[in-house]
Amino acid sequence: MTFGDRIKHLRKEKGLSQQELADRLSLNRSTYARYELESTQADYDTLKKLANFFGVSIDFLLTGKEHEGSSDDMWKELLNPKTQVLFKDLKDAPEEKIDELIQFWEFIKNRDKTK
Repeated sequence: MTFGDRIKHLRKEKGLSQQELADRLSLNRSTYARYELESTQADYDTLKKLANFFGVSIDFLLTGKEHEGSSDDMWKELLNPKTQVLFKDLKDAPEEKIDELIQFWEFIKNRDKTK
């Protein structure tokens, strides 16, 4: 099940139309519809509203699983447009490239500690 499927399922469980849910969350209906269609990604604040409304975590909305230790601050940072630039290509990257990136980042962090 995808993010769009999850929020659609949760909305239907509550017996709400897209318009009714959008109204309750102070969203435009077409914006909300694009979240269900996954043609656009909800920002952190909207994800937080959705999670609170449905009584689930942001982890569940995005992954379908509850992960202990995933703080709202972590999601806020990962969903920040400035941060997303760094991660946008990672989902399709081969494992060895991700490992290489992690090694490079560790190098940068260690280099900066010695300054």
